[in-house]
Amino acid sequence: MNTKQLIDEAVSLPVEDRARVIDSLLRSMNQPESEIDKKWAEEAKRRLAELRFGHVKAIPGEEVFNKVQERFQK
Repeated sequence: MNTKQLIDEAVSLPVEDRARVIDSLLRSMNQPESEIDKKWAEEAKRRLAELRFGHVKAIPGEEVFNKVQERFQK
């Protein structure tokens, strides 16, 4: 099987299977570093706890993107 055939076959897969293929390919190129992944997981849990306990207020994504757009259009 050549590359074009492989891509054609992958494209014909259901979306969930394509996502799995993409994830596997990306992981094979970017091997995870367990210590970094562990620290990111800890940070995500800390931030989620801050949200849940009301220590921080969430900003809607649309508002964030509008501010970024405004900032870079100047």
